[in-house]
Amino acid sequence: MPSDDVAKDFWPLRPERPGGRPADRGLPPVAPGFPEFRPRWPWWGSDLQTLRDVLVPAADPHDPASATLLQFEMPDGTGDRLTAVLERPRHPVAGRPLAVLVHGLTGCADSRYLLRAAGRLLDAGFPVLRLNLRGAGACRSLCREQYHSGRSEDLDAVLQRLPDGLTADGLVLVGWSLGANLLLKGLSEFGAAHPIRAAVAVSAPIDLAAAAERIRSPRNRLYHRWLLRRMKLDAAAAPEPVSGDLLAALRSVRDIVDFDQRITAPRNGYDSAADYYARCSATGFLADIPVPTLVLHALDDPWIPAAAYRGYDWDANRNLIPLLPAQGGHVGFHAPGGRVWSDDCMLGFLEAACDGAVSRP
Repeated sequence: MPSDDVAKDFWPLRPERPGGRPADRGLPPVAPGFPEFRPRWPWWGSDLQTLRDVLVPAADPHDPASATLLQFEMPDGTGDRLTAVLERPRHPVAGRPLAVLVHGLTGCADSRYLLRAAGRLLDAGFPVLRLNLRGAGACRSLCREQYHSGRSEDLDAVLQRLPDGLTADGLVLVGWSLGANLLLKGLSEFGAAHPIRAAVAVSAPIDLAAAAERIRSPRNRLYHRWLLRRMKLDAAAAPEPVSGDLLAALRSVRDIVDFDQRITAPRNGYDSAADYYARCSATGFLADIPVPTLVLHALDDPWIPAAAYRGYDWDANRNLIPLLPAQGGHVGFHAPGGRVWSDDCMLGFLEAACDGAVSRP
């Protein structure tokens, strides 16, 4: 088990200004115990960091000892079933908890960043569950409804329905982008009801309204067009015939806020896009998260403004461990040697948590 000094290294202490005053809220330096992020040539800048996985063919090893497809029927009477891939490590390590991985917007259990992180966890001896959120990936044909940023009750339902043997050593949870916001919200709501030992959120849009405005800004028009097109295709790919009203709305929607106003909000019981954003943004839930949680976000993320991270009082909840490098893009963090820095931090943090070595001094 790591020493107390190593345990303390997993909390990013803030420096003090001259005279003992704390540094600006939300701007911790690279934390002791975490490597410093340095971008990998030629992926300089936030956009190239964000796009690297799209531009370069996949070549990431992912070799579980076994893979089993699981289904989880949702308890809301819709008949919707979520799917997940359970993977066992070739060299299991005693006491390692099940790692549940949650993808982002327009992603699925087979998204590249998720497969790559799963490979790192499997190599470290963790069993892994790669989850498709409602209507994503392989479960699109099994779901009438779809996931959104606040549909954390689906994650709760999956955790409740896991076979007992899978949770004997507890759980660790990891989410990316939209899935990270959903995860943070869910930890606040039901984190104490499950044997969750630690969690990691990567590039979470913790202020949904600000993220929606940023993604539809002129500098992000290509990202916006690509995301909106995929959102429309996903919404139209329901297993049952799509109503004429929904098809008409999908054809006329012009941006993501309009999509949430006319599609997401009314389909999920929200008064408007603004109501949806206000009720589902993770900033409203961070204070009540009961488990050690690494919150990792690049301040140059082109999709998600840094203001919510800069402005949040991270000392309000001592379970939260913010790691906010200046660079990295959105779900990027591509570092020298072909490594992904966020995966390095995730793995180090989760291993420390499993050894009881994550605590704030």
